[in-house]
Amino acid sequence: MSKPAETIKGRADFHARHQAQAREQAEQWLVQREYLQGRWFDWVASQLYQLSPPEYAAMVRRELQALTQ
Repeated sequence: MSKPAETIKGRADFHARHQAQAREQAEQWLVQREYLQGRWFDWVASQLYQLSPPEYAAMVRRELQALTQ
C-alpha cells in the first residue's frame, strides 16, 4: 500500500519548514546535559512528550540522536 503523493509532499514540506528549528531545539537541549547530568535523559523524554505535533517531536529526537553520535 503506497501513500498518496500529496501526503508525501506534505511531509517533505513540513520537514523542510521545521528542520532548522528542530536542530536548534536539539542543540539547546544538549546544552542542558552538563547541568542536568543523570537527570538529563528523563528531562529530554518529558520535553519530547510535550512537543507538538508528534512529527516535530520525532524530528527533534532524530536531531538529538545525530548530534550525540
